[in-house]
Amino acid sequence: MSTIKLKDGTEIYYKDWGTGQPIFFHHGWPLSSDDWDAQMFFFLEQGYRVIAHDRRGHGRSEQTPYGHDMDTYASDVAEIVDTLGLQNVIHVGHSTGGGEVIRYVAKHGKGKVAKAVLISAVTPIMVQNENNPNGVPISVFNDIRNNTAKHRQQFFIDITFPFYGYNREGAHISEGIQRNWWRQGMNGSIKAHYDCIKAFSETDFTDDLKNVDIPVLVMHGEDDQIVPFETTGKVAATLLKNGKLISYPRFPHGMPTTEAETINKDLLEFFRS
Repeated sequence: MSTIKLKDGTEIYYKDWGTGQPIFFHHGWPLSSDDWDAQMFFFLEQGYRVIAHDRRGHGRSEQTPYGHDMDTYASDVAEIVDTLGLQNVIHVGHSTGGGEVIRYVAKHGKGKVAKAVLISAVTPIMVQNENNPNGVPISVFNDIRNNTAKHRQQFFIDITFPFYGYNREGAHISEGIQRNWWRQGMNGSIKAHYDCIKAFSETDFTDDLKNVDIPVLVMHGEDDQIVPFETTGKVAATLLKNGKLISYPRFPHGMPTTEAETINKDLLEFFRS
């Protein structure tokens, strides 16, 4: 396996295929770089260099019990980028990975990042509080914490229904996609997954969004049942200096997988623009 040992000793698994302008993909909770299969393969064929890592504690990376917060995630990405000598990079993040992308770009990416994409991302902030009254109540995230800690095996099957919109009338359910989600999730650390819930739900990325001036594409499904469009993607796009929003009626949270043909086409157009 290809791994990088970070300064704190944590080993991070990564994929690095092809040549050309690098695209760095950042996965969502509680998955791994495998969640980008449809994009990695497509953009490799388009002549790009495609890179993706398993976040610390996730997938095949070391199951370290510490560092499961957005600042550390972004710092980890910075070390990977520097180790691989990447320049003029396009960073693409899904869900939690979208938060990781914008925090990395804001704090570490100056002069190294060409463009960024936030897909179904948790930005600017998910949890309901006095500054975000229309956010998701903390009780929802406490329920996710409880299910992750006590019923992870079953919960990681159940959550695939809203994740991919399989609970909607007329949905075509792919058991293979569900099993692949479960496989990725169960390959990671329960400790990392538990701690990451706080990171993706309570981190405020407002300042990060405001301070980024590179072109950023925000892509979000209007039927996202995991990260509601109205309070995340729709708002995030207004905070960016150089942002563009594409919203998709009826598309679910996991649209890079279920709607890969559409997502890949729109990504390619943005990359080439």
